[in-house]
Amino acid sequence: MKEITRIVDVFEQIDFSQRKAALATVVWVEGSSYRRPGARMLITDDGRWEGAISGGCLEGDALRKARQVMLDGQPIVVTYDTMDDGANSFGVGLGCNGIIDVLIEPINPAYAQNPIAFLKEFAQKRDVRALATVLKSDGTNVFPGKRYVLTGFADESVPTWLKPDMEEVFDLGKPLTKGYTVGLETVDVFIERIDPGIELVIFGAGYDVIPVAKLARDLGWQVTVTDDCIAHLSPKRFPAATCVLYADRQVVLDQLTITDRTAAVLMSHNFNYDRAVLQELLKTDVPYIGILGPRKRFDKMQDEFAKDRLSFSEAQLNRVHSPIGLDLGAETPDEIALSIIAEVKAFFTKRTGSFLKDKTGPIHERVSGNAAGYGRLGTSINLEDIGAGTVGLDA
Repeated sequence: MKEITRIVDVFEQIDFSQRKAALATVVWVEGSSYRRPGARMLITDDGRWEGAISGGCLEGDALRKARQVMLDGQPIVVTYDTMDDGANSFGVGLGCNGIIDVLIEPINPAYAQNPIAFLKEFAQKRDVRALATVLKSDGTNVFPGKRYVLTGFADESVPTWLKPDMEEVFDLGKPLTKGYTVGLETVDVFIERIDPGIELVIFGAGYDVIPVAKLARDLGWQVTVTDDCIAHLSPKRFPAATCVLYADRQVVLDQLTITDRTAAVLMSHNFNYDRAVLQELLKTDVPYIGILGPRKRFDKMQDEFAKDRLSFSEAQLNRVHSPIGLDLGAETPDEIALSIIAEVKAFFTKRTGSFLKDKTGPIHERVSGNAAGYGRLGTSINLEDIGAGTVGLDA
């Protein structure tokens, strides 16, 4: 989400009376790569770019390809083959062991359906959506660069031949690159799900909330800080927060929108406040609730619920993470913030937060069988052929 927002912001600053621009998007990965399908890079004809499609080794060549795309006005797909560990054009072996397809397409700001327009709409609405981009077509009815959007609402603009796969990507979140036969045409399409990111709501506005809010915003999350003590809620204390909200503990949820991407974190250091907020949160569908402090604090809250004859199911209580955070040995407020944010991220990506060296198999889940019928049209490039002008390493 942060990369998309930044690309949109930079795009709107471009003077198109003087400059041309293109968008590069990773649309297929086989094996290992630093970036995954959906990674983007905005490029202008003066050699500037925002975003990234690799760890640095492909950007230079993508710039050169993008300049040609800007002149021709036609999108292309470039295939980068990093399978050869002996590709030593930089004096080192890249060791990526992957094949990466990158769509590079020109951007015409006068065209209402240019690729940035779709990203801008997403950044404004902040909804979950599946986005399908046509990579290749050997006919005229469906042209390269055409896009289809599927949200949670019925969208009749999505063709019937594409809708089942878009719905699957929308539900599972796994990108798909696939070939289709549409009448007499053969069409290659890249389908991805784009998410608005995690929405973090922090209850309490103490000094140790500041690094949590800052780190979450650095990741591109939406951050709301709320408390029932107005003295703690000076916006100057939380310049990174998306929203600073003063609300009584009994009605605070009336002013918040809870989604399946919301993480609620209780950090007030006020037992009665946290207990009152937790009581209301357990009645909602918020998927993640974290409480700062020792486990006995949460145990005491449950005892008081029982005394008040408040009953919550095991499923409701299992959403509570107490004590909050991953076991990093955190001591300082900044370290505790890292522990909290790391656990929230692991929860929503369904990961364990364990050491990667102990993980068997690849870091990222390998997508198998989703390229059935997908015929590469890209200009195939081995990194030995790229030459000077690229820097850094991919991994």
